[in-house]
This record gives sequence, structure tokens and C-alpha cells, in this order.
Amino acid sequence: MGVISSAQTFTTLVNFDGTNDAYPDAPLVQATNGDLYGTTLGAPYSYGTIFKMTPAGALTTVYEFGASNPYPGAGLIQATNGDLYGTTGVYAHGTIFRITPQGVLATLYSFCALTNCADGQEPAGLVQAANGKLYGTTQGGGANGWGTVFEITPGGTLTTLYSFIQAYGGANPGSGLLQAANGILYGTTIFGAGVTYGGTIFGITPSGGFTSLYSFPDTAEAFPNGLLQGINGTLYGTTSNMLGGTNDFGTIFKITPTAGLTTIHSFNMTDGAYPSGELIQATNGNLYGTTSQGGANGYGTIFEITPTGLLTTLHNFDGSDGASPLAGLLQDTNGDLYGTTNRGGANSLGTIFKLSLGLAPFVKTLPTVGLVGSTVKILGSDLTDATSVTFNGVPAAFTVVSAREISTTVPTGATTGKVEVVTPSGTLISHVGFAVR
Repeated sequence: MGVISSAQTFTTLVNFDGTNDAYPDAPLVQATNGDLYGTTLGAPYSYGTIFKMTPAGALTTVYEFGASNPYPGAGLIQATNGDLYGTTGVYAHGTIFRITPQGVLATLYSFCALTNCADGQEPAGLVQAANGKLYGTTQGGGANGWGTVFEITPGGTLTTLYSFIQAYGGANPGSGLLQAANGILYGTTIFGAGVTYGGTIFGITPSGGFTSLYSFPDTAEAFPNGLLQGINGTLYGTTSNMLGGTNDFGTIFKITPTAGLTTIHSFNMTDGAYPSGELIQATNGNLYGTTSQGGANGYGTIFEITPTGLLTTLHNFDGSDGASPLAGLLQDTNGDLYGTTNRGGANSLGTIFKLSLGLAPFVKTLPTVGLVGSTVKILGSDLTDATSVTFNGVPAAFTVVSAREISTTVPTGATTGKVEVVTPSGTLISHVGFAVR
């Protein structure tokens, strides 16, 4: 196990109290206006909310859901048009919605519109692919009752791409999708294929070509969460297990199409138990995530792990600062990590926290792939007096929208690589390279 850095600082920013709702269980997203957006599950206080928070911790409820579209349990994404997209439907048929950063919501699609819910039910989170369309999964429904993969346009036209067949590709995808650099969408199912019940990893093209990549055995390494593609191209993920048995507290794994799956860490309760949510890769190259239980106090942990498997427990929740973090983390462009706990805090209704590791500010692009001439938004922390924007060394014309956003276009001659923004305080570099198609 690694050594905890003395430079790190943990801060509880928000204690949910029922008036601003309760029980956050989805990851945060950084929007182009610099605020962080998230959702709360709501019950028993309401049907759930969308909130925004400044990086300093000022919280505002943006939208409160009603009985007709309850329980946004999968988190939000910001699309290239500037709107936020998400789903509702924990324990229900579900919807797909669009909401402006200011809080104007429109329901784009209501599931179970087809006979016997052939379009799916209980949707997970969304991802916007390079073609501009949104993709996601439903945990149930579909032609075979085991869930679906769907495509939906930003305007609301939905197409079911695949209905799971438990005997082949697994069943009940409980997490959203990841589009890898090769253009394929990757995801996981909770239950396995054939006679196994440990879950699967699958790939699907935007046109619907489906491949089952890996079936987890009925052992401690089972029930995978969502996936991350590291900057080395490898896919990383976690399993939450709960099958019973020796050392059955969850794992971290990596998988490639050529080398197969390798477990790089098995949790042992003292260093955490039952990881949930996707991993993130921070600007220092290490992976970060949370466990929902275990650790020194039994309330869960925040951990860091190197791509080769050296794990360090960074924070042990004690209940007063939160408990049961069920979602992954976000690295803001100011360098800090942000996340939520589903329980605990001053009112036992969940918290929002910040973990500072001394990582430097950087920039993100929205989207991360595009054609020459396409519009790109650059997110950062102090962009007001930016003097230069380059795509892999090629200068680009740009407009400073705010201290947190620059609007630019992919310049002629640009090639795949890092985006750099020069400011009076230094050069900010994108962690993920921009892919020029």
C-alpha cells in the first residue's frame, strides 16, 4: 500500500439537510460556466433534484422533479450544444431529459412507449459520441426483457440498437457507456452470460454491432461497475462483488482486447470494500475512486491507485464528514477532486466534498474529438486574459467567453494531441488529447 501525502486537504463543502434535498448518488459534472452539476435521489423528501455548486461550495437547487418523472439516479452530461442531459427512472420506466444550465427542463423521451417495454426501462447514464448523438443503456425491458442499448438524438429521436440476450451478452446493464478512442462504445452488465452470473464487459458500435468481451465468473470478481479508458488506451473498472466468500470485497481490473482481463487490486475491507461508480484518471496519471463501505471506520474510502496496481487510501470517511460514497469522483480544472456521499454528514443525508492533492490547474475540451473547423469549448479555471490557444502546436482563433470558458474552432493543419492555453499565470494543458478526425 502507498503512503498518504501530507499535502492533501479534505473539505466537506455541503451537508444536505432536506431543504436542498438529500441522498446524492451520481457523479458530478463540470459545466462550461464553471459550476458543478449533480443530482439527488430525493426520497423521502422529494422526487429528486438537479443542483449546481460553485467550486467553493455555494449550492443552488436548479430543478425539482415531480411524480411524473421521478428519481434522477444516473448523473448528467453536458453536450456540445451547451445543454445538460440526463435520465430518470430508478425503480420506474424512466425518461430522458434535457435541461439548460439555468434550469429549463424538457422531457425528450419516456420509456415503455412500446408494447411490453420493448424500448427498455430504468435507463442509466448517457454519453455523447463523436457523431453528436447520445447513447445509453436500460437495465430492464427490451425485446428479451434483459435491457437495451439505445441511441437518441439531442432532439429526442430514440432508436433501440440492441436488446440483451442473457445467454450470450449478459443481462441488466447497470451503468452507462464509454466511447473509446477506437469509436466503439463499451459497457458492463450486472449479470453474466450463459450459466455465469458475475456480469460481462461488452462493446457495441454506434451502428449496433455487438461483441461480448468478457464474462466474469461466479467468484469474488463479479458485478462490474462502469469503465474508464486510460491515456494508455487500457480500459479500467471495478467490481462490487457481494457474492460472499473469501476476500469478497471488490476489485479493480484492467482489460485490453489483446491481453484480456487482469485484476490489479482486491479490496480487503481495511482498505475499503465494495467500490462503486467509475474510476477517473487525474492529471498525474493515477486512478481515483471510492468504496462505499470499509476503511478504518467502515463508512467508505477515497483511494488512489497507480495503473500498475499500487493502492493508497487517501481518506477514511467517519460518518460526520459523510458515509457511503456511491458515485465516482470528478477532477475540476482547478486540479481538485470533488465527490458526494449518499449518507452521513451533519444531517445524515449526504454531503459534497473536495479533496485537494496539490495538482495543478489544467484545461478540458468539449468535445474531445472533432473535425477541422468544428467548434470546441475549452473549460478552465482562470482564462480571462488568455493570449494563445493551440491544438497540438497549431494556433487557433478563439474568444474568451468567461474566466471559465473559451470558444474556439479546430484550426486547419491541426493533428491529434494536447490543447494548450497560454495565460499570464502560465500554460494550461489538456489532460486528454483532442482527436482530430
